[in-house]
Amino acid sequence: MTQTLPSPGFDITRNGEVAIIALSGEWTLDHGRRLEEVARQLPEQLGDARRAELDIGGVGRLDTLGAHVIDRLSHDLGSDGVRVEVRSASPLHRTLIDAVKRRGLQVAPQRKSRFVDLLSDIGRTIVNFGHDLVRGVSFIGEIVVAIGRALFRSSRFRWASLVNQLELIAFRGAPIIILITFLVGCIVAQQGIVQLQRFGATAFVVDLVGIITLRELSILLCAIMIAGRSGSAFTAEIGSMKMREEIDALRVMGLNPVDVLVVPRILALIIAMPILSFLASMAGLFGAGLVAWLYGGIAPDTFLARLQGVITAKHFAAGLIKAPFMALVIGAIACIEGMNVQGSAESLGRQVTASVVKAIFMVIVVDGLFAMFFAAIRF
Repeated sequence: MTQTLPSPGFDITRNGEVAIIALSGEWTLDHGRRLEEVARQLPEQLGDARRAELDIGGVGRLDTLGAHVIDRLSHDLGSDGVRVEVRSASPLHRTLIDAVKRRGLQVAPQRKSRFVDLLSDIGRTIVNFGHDLVRGVSFIGEIVVAIGRALFRSSRFRWASLVNQLELIAFRGAPIIILITFLVGCIVAQQGIVQLQRFGATAFVVDLVGIITLRELSILLCAIMIAGRSGSAFTAEIGSMKMREEIDALRVMGLNPVDVLVVPRILALIIAMPILSFLASMAGLFGAGLVAWLYGGIAPDTFLARLQGVITAKHFAAGLIKAPFMALVIGAIACIEGMNVQGSAESLGRQVTASVVKAIFMVIVVDGLFAMFFAAIRF
């Protein structure tokens, strides 16, 4: 036999201007409709009471919905000028009510029209993008000011942290970046040879690989790898410190978290990115030369001679000029997302994912802006 649970109820006794409200029954989702009736009827029966005591000692089971209704009753009565006090709550009930009061109850909105919901989601995304852009520009300005302070007060700068970050970003990140760009250089050269052989222009693969590797491929692959490797690490590290309230502790000690945590990481990225981009370019060209020799029959000395005739200083500089700007964008996004982490592991995972996605997106945007700028000045 199924046991019938007692439905929610209340009993009001008056003591002058004080109304003692004794709640009873199971305040759970199973009695959701009855809970709404209680929430509607109770304020109507208080009369002119100026103070109310919610005695929940008689409440059996209590879940999140029941705690939300109790909290809403307290809020509604307080809005009507009634002072409300919750008493006789067990420790478990008190903890649940306090948690609901702090965080609120998130109720999913009822969807009525998919088209309207789609437009709403698009609008919300655009607004969030605008807020992120404003926050990003503001944060970059704060970083520039902090770097200026570090330059003028070099004795207070954390040089050990900078060196440590350089080791993590450049020294330990170089092998995987060199390997990836080497393989991509091999693939681009092989595909270029296959297509150019149809026209008897196999030698032009040197032009193709040389220009695209130095101007676009190496810096893009390097930036994407840095965003996925170092950017995510920055967000996770700063986010973990935010969760453990270590950033608040830094502020209490009179230290600026931007000076201590952000500036060394940003400067390390700005220094390491051109170095890694150069290594990526050399690895890509080496892979292309190896494939051109083994697959296309282009001897290494012929490959190098033609490469010297095609590549100029502007091709080499075009990739390196982008590197510091991409490093600044990646570092700023990673640190912003780390600062936005709340007090849960779910929030940390969400911000790390957002950091990588936004950084890769902005890297491609910055590369496109530089491509248009270089085309406009014929560089």
